[in-house]
Amino acid sequence: VKKQGGARAPLVERGLISHKATALPPHQGEALPAMYTAVCAISSMEVTKREDRSAEQAASLTGAPELESQGRKNERRRDRNYHWKVISGVLLLCLLVVILAVALSLRKSTDAKAEGELWLLTMDGGVQIQEPKCPAGFSRPPLILVSLDGFRAEYLKDHGSHLPIINKLRNSGTTPPYMRPVYPTKTFPNHYSIVTGLYPESHGIVDNKMYDVNLNAFFSLRTDEKLNPKWYQGEPVWITAMRQKLKAGTFFWPGSDVKIDGTYPNLYKSYDKSITFEQRVSTLFEWLSLPEGDRPDFYTLYLNEPDSAGHRYGPGSSEVLQALKNVDRIVGLMMDGLTQKNLHHCANIIIVSDHGMEEASCEKAFYVSNYQENTEDFSVIQGPAARIRPTRLPEDFFICEFLLKTPKPPLVPSLAVSLSVLDYEGVMKNLSCRTTDQPMRPFLKENLPKRMHFAKNQRIERGHLYMEQGWQAALNRKELKYCTGGFHGSDNIFTNMQAIFIGYGPGFKENAVVPPFENIELYNLMCDLLGIRPSPNNGTHGSLNHLLKRPFHLPVHPAQLSHDTPCETSDPAPTDLQCSCASQDKAAETDLNRNLIATNSSVKAILRRLHHPFGIPSVVQSGASFCLLHQSNYLSGYSRDRLMPLWVSYTLQPLVSRLLSLNIAHLGANGAETDSLITSNMAPMFPAFKDVWTHLHDVLLPKYSKELNGVNVMSGPIFDEDYDGNVDALKAISGNEAPVPTHFFVILTSCRNSTFSPVGCKGPLRVKSFILPHRPDHTESCASPRHRDAGRTQLLPRQVISGGDASAENVATDCLKSETLSKLRFNFQRKPYWSAQQASVHMDTVNGCIRFCVKPN
Repeated sequence: VKKQGGARAPLVERGLISHKATALPPHQGEALPAMYTAVCAISSMEVTKREDRSAEQAASLTGAPELESQGRKNERRRDRNYHWKVISGVLLLCLLVVILAVALSLRKSTDAKAEGELWLLTMDGGVQIQEPKCPAGFSRPPLILVSLDGFRAEYLKDHGSHLPIINKLRNSGTTPPYMRPVYPTKTFPNHYSIVTGLYPESHGIVDNKMYDVNLNAFFSLRTDEKLNPKWYQGEPVWITAMRQKLKAGTFFWPGSDVKIDGTYPNLYKSYDKSITFEQRVSTLFEWLSLPEGDRPDFYTLYLNEPDSAGHRYGPGSSEVLQALKNVDRIVGLMMDGLTQKNLHHCANIIIVSDHGMEEASCEKAFYVSNYQENTEDFSVIQGPAARIRPTRLPEDFFICEFLLKTPKPPLVPSLAVSLSVLDYEGVMKNLSCRTTDQPMRPFLKENLPKRMHFAKNQRIERGHLYMEQGWQAALNRKELKYCTGGFHGSDNIFTNMQAIFIGYGPGFKENAVVPPFENIELYNLMCDLLGIRPSPNNGTHGSLNHLLKRPFHLPVHPAQLSHDTPCETSDPAPTDLQCSCASQDKAAETDLNRNLIATNSSVKAILRRLHHPFGIPSVVQSGASFCLLHQSNYLSGYSRDRLMPLWVSYTLQPLVSRLLSLNIAHLGANGAETDSLITSNMAPMFPAFKDVWTHLHDVLLPKYSKELNGVNVMSGPIFDEDYDGNVDALKAISGNEAPVPTHFFVILTSCRNSTFSPVGCKGPLRVKSFILPHRPDHTESCASPRHRDAGRTQLLPRQVISGGDASAENVATDCLKSETLSKLRFNFQRKPYWSAQQASVHMDTVNGCIRFCVKPN
């Protein structure tokens, strides 16, 4: 035995044999039989050598020949018997070891397949959870929020057959095709948006790396600065729960190990990547096993896969597939644990990801130093959402802020040069349209599409490089972080950036597929599942009621804060409007004015049914002075404060002739061209906006009015000079000089059943809303046909507040987002308010027009 042990020890030292078979990695378990066969061979060789040595010793003995011969025979017989016993014992031992190794290997393989099977057995027959069935000691269903970092929605299509547990949860619970992340599609901004319901510009975590001029500090995931509570604004759901006498336990979540607002979660773990996924799940169940007075009501569980594999190997790699299988196994482990604790019909589970993943390549990168000679004044925060940052901080920041607020914009470049600070306008202009089909478009942050909500925060640098799908930007090749593998951070409407959502449990509907929505809506949803009041946030409370069996919050219309008063006049306004119609003469003008003044009540009622088929908008801005004006072709709410319409509404009937769709100058009814001459129907517009204006009128509106069997169009101005996403306060106006809008909104409504027109619609509506930027120039839109078309498209579908792709199923509550900027409530009076919020859930992307006069400078 000692010799066998001595022969075995070197193998142990070399790592070929483990004293504990269970400690072997899975791939080594399959090789165990071969290893132990080698051990048996070594032991047999030792037995043979001992037999030879015994024979030599026998030959050297002396004594009587016969006795010696007989004794020698007996001894050899005994030796042979002994040797055979030893050999048989060794072989039997080897056989037992091999059997044990194979059994352990098979058991490990069986366990891997079995994780989740216990829960799956309870799902046989399609069991539905009508009411929470909680064990004794659970007075309310716990809510478990699970994050699978970097799990892009497309993985479910590509690898769904390898994910039995996740797929079963999706099919049994509630899920959209994808969930839209916030921009930029980074880990910390999105995780914190999920638990606060705020956009990054509102909650302050604008990137994984950022600079705060007031703190004069840099935030990074690699330093302890990320634990400074001053970076984190807003209220995470665990604090909301604790304020209302619930308890929270967080096993990793960005911000959960930070003393936000002076407190930590009741139970939490500081982030440690080395803690295995199994340990994380095990701790979760330890918390679930606590007495009711100590046990959390809300839990988070964070897994850093498949993000890590995606970054290292790329989203299309086999390593990502293995990571997906592993997280599916861990989710199965969690579901089995819930089943064992009889919580599988009690707990509400939300599984999300924060963003997707894109394939990286150094060849798909824009290097600023190739187009900008002097780069000493700034650095580039590299990636797909790159930003330009001044080199000298904080000094340059304050000077740049001063220049931004300078009342004479033409002086800004010269002031910047004389002060030797970063000239943002100059850099952005220099980087625009440098090459054909340029994948990068430089924006000043205040000019970024409103749907991105990425401007109103000092931590967001003013210079922004918008990258096309699959592209990144950096100062030079050396500074680009991902040349291989995968990256994320791109525009949140890109397919490969989309995230996942799965809701399962007694609070969610079963077997429900819902349209996509934004992740900022989850905070309100989680508060509803916990039965608590949410703090103020960017989400629309009630917009996800259609996910729940029993909605907790039923919203109502906000109170109308301003009411219309009559606009009476006996004389027409001045006629010199700098707009002209070739067919218009003095007599026609007099007749037009007479018709405007003399509209009677019965005619007004008919016009309201035609042009306001879903109700008159409510003004929810206090102190506004306006009146309702009725024209045969449209209705408007004229603002005395801004000297222009708050909205214009009209219904276009379908075009019966393809020829008519080629020219919209006289669309609808006689007199459409003269509508542009009415002062109450005017808003100042820049000439550069005319291209968008023409595209709206000549291309899009005729097309969709025909396809949708008519469409109701509502449009109006937006004033958001401080780019905070909220309407500016009313200001005193001197003389007749109307303020210039920063944007225009357009809302299109048609009947989902296209056999009905908007006026006679029966059933659900199809709604879409747009925010169009109104600027004197569009520097980032190049002159080439490709860039001109892209620029025009970017001003339309990609400017949709809700997210803006051209899919039939888009983000909900479009109209509600537009209301924030216009301070109008667009009422769908035929439905309850919470149903009206869902009216824009089922919708197609369409585009409309604004009926205003384009005035020259």
